Amino acid sequence: MSTTATMTDITVEPTVSSRRGPQKFWSAPFRPRAWSDFGTHLLILLVAPFGFAYAVLTVVLTAALAVTVVGLYVPGWLVLGARGWGGMFRGFARLLGVDVRAPLPRRRGKGFWRGLGRTIGDGAGWRAVLFLFIAFPLAILSAVLVIVFLVTALGCLTYGIWYRFLPLQQAADGTWHRGAMLWDGTPMDSPAGIAAYAAVGLILWFLWPQLARGFAAVWTALIGLLLGPTRYSLRVAKLQTSRGRTVENADAKLRWIERDLHDGTQARLVALAMQLGEAKESLETDPDEARTLVAAAHVATKDALTELRELARGIRPPALEAGLTVAVETLAARSSLPVTVDVPEDLRPAPSIESIAYFSIAELITNAVKHSGATGVYVLAEQRKRQLWLRVRDDGLGGAAIGVPSADGHGSGLAGLRDRVDSVDGTLHVDSPEGGPTVVTITLPMQVRDR
Repeated sequence: MSTTATMTDITVEPTVSSRRGPQKFWSAPFRPRAWSDFGTHLLILLVAPFGFAYAVLTVVLTAALAVTVVGLYVPGWLVLGARGWGGMFRGFARLLGVDVRAPLPRRRGKGFWRGLGRTIGDGAGWRAVLFLFIAFPLAILSAVLVIVFLVTALGCLTYGIWYRFLPLQQAADGTWHRGAMLWDGTPMDSPAGIAAYAAVGLILWFLWPQLARGFAAVWTALIGLLLGPTRYSLRVAKLQTSRGRTVENADAKLRWIERDLHDGTQARLVALAMQLGEAKESLETDPDEARTLVAAAHVATKDALTELRELARGIRPPALEAGLTVAVETLAARSSLPVTVDVPEDLRPAPSIESIAYFSIAELITNAVKHSGATGVYVLAEQRKRQLWLRVRDDGLGGAAIGVPSADGHGSGLAGLRDRVDSVDGTLHVDSPEGGPTVVTITLPMQVRDR
């Protein structure tokens, strides 16, 4: 079918993608990642207070200027400016080893009221303002705890060196000692006390990278939640893109039909008219020639009808009028490969969904015949709640991929199939390891939902 093995889920690109690998407990303090996390927490602590002040200013100005209406453009620009703060914190997320996608661009509104509404009501900007409010206390908590753990660890590990430079203190028993004292006045300048400090320092030394990593996970999750695109906006963008491609494909198909009608069927009908005209003229003078011309016109009529049937089948197969089950069984009967069909007779989705399902199955069977080297295909369709669930399996060589066309066009059919499925908010999964089998699973809504 195609050329590279993959398990592909046709969804929108992930909002958050992590480049962080596993962190071993014993080697973490000596790895660059721990120190990079530590430095990033310090950077965030430096920036967060200014972001908090910006968020407070935005909220205060919005409340103060709300009564002026026109003045709302000022806090509106501040709301849009919060997107810039979001970009800065997404940069911090990259330092923490996680890439967060930027939210979708603001849609500009035409006219005063629509422009004002989309400025002051920018959802991505307000989510960034909310983030700035949360970031300030979280930055203090994360940076202070990580610093305390690290500094305390280093202090305890080196206590045996620097305690001698501390001033003398009187212990509970009246003796004088240098170094720390416990709460009950017990001096800690003995070998046991020094060893105890070293043990505590060693524990904290291995714990602080885990603490830094934990706060890094909190930061990246919060950044992904508030500073990335929302699931709804991604879904809208996905539908707009897929439907745009569908419209382009439909336009190309209409041009293809027009070209076939003009260059094929229309030319045959013109030739047919000319042959009938010649037959009419020869009818009285040369009946044998007239019969020959009529016979040729009869053959041309059959050819034109055949072409018209093929064009009509490409638009909507007549077999679909009897239901998806009959249409798929007809498709299987025409295939050069054995095709097992398991489709309930009472399965009747909406006509547009039925057409997408039919052409999807046809494309997958065609791919199996042309590219997979399979000996058989199995087609399963059933209704699961409000969804039409399709699965097409072949026992071929595998290696199917989507959107990776090769020199001979492999993969382009699956890309077109993806666009068909996406246009109605469906999903498509391809499981095709090298060596096979290839299993393609498609889910479609039983009815096209209005939005």
